[in-house]
Amino acid sequence: MRIGAVMNPAAGGGRMRGEWPAFVTALERRFGGFVLRETTRPGDASAMALGLAREGVDVVMAAGGDGTVSEVADGLLRARAEGREGTALAVAPVGTGSDFAAAFGIPRDAEECVARMAAAAPRQIDAGRISFIDDAGQPVVRHFASIASLGVSGPIDRVINAAKAKQRGRLSGPALFYLFTLRELMRYRFQNVRVEVDGGPPVEARIALVAVANNRSFGGGMLIAPGAIMDDGLLEVVIVRGNSRLRLMKDLRLVYSGAHRNIDTCIFLRGRRITVTPLGDPRANAALVDVDGESPGRIPATFEVLPAALTLRV
Repeated sequence: MRIGAVMNPAAGGGRMRGEWPAFVTALERRFGGFVLRETTRPGDASAMALGLAREGVDVVMAAGGDGTVSEVADGLLRARAEGREGTALAVAPVGTGSDFAAAFGIPRDAEECVARMAAAAPRQIDAGRISFIDDAGQPVVRHFASIASLGVSGPIDRVINAAKAKQRGRLSGPALFYLFTLRELMRYRFQNVRVEVDGGPPVEARIALVAVANNRSFGGGMLIAPGAIMDDGLLEVVIVRGNSRLRLMKDLRLVYSGAHRNIDTCIFLRGRRITVTPLGDPRANAALVDVDGESPGRIPATFEVLPAALTLRV
């Protein structure tokens, strides 16, 4: 089996630099060597995964957090669109948030992680595709493995990603997300959007968040979409109405257990194609998007499920 690895040295607030040598040893012991690509900026992991798939590797290991996993998945899905369907995704979970790895119980220990990857049979899961407008005003298409969203999650991503290097791992992923979520909720101006699922009746709402989920959790363990299943051919849509900042801050704790399913400010839908557009002033309501922990642009956005599109070895 030929292995490629895309490693983000900044993952986990820089913790990856200390943990990566153990993965190198484990990969060399199991496979006799591997092809390494090391990222230096956003977008590298996607391009590197695409290049490795074109080179014919059997597995690409995403070494980092959810952002790295998402970019590697994006590259592999782009390769699939070119007819290169044989490359699987593996994960070395060393990130501020590792919700994708948690969904599959992937061990953080290097030896255990690599041993499990070596023994795992390939399995297919769904992926998501999002079309949106980037910060330069251009239309962009990205893929996501876990969750894409819009609303307060966009600015939360931006402040967390700016803070990661300064934190240097001093706060755990969940603590970091919780801290900055509270801070951004205090600042956030709710936005008016229209949500349409599979061409059904639109939902028009003043929102704090709209999450379109393949995975159940994001933000280091926030169980935002407790009904999401990663191989059912559907995406779960969670609309969180923005009625009051105080109420949102009070309800935030419910998201960690999934108990927000029982409150009147949340709407849960399921579908294959979801569109979200701003209502009223398009500039004031052009909510920032979040794609697996990165915020690369804003709405209008269209989300689509790609059934059984991603092959895993985890």
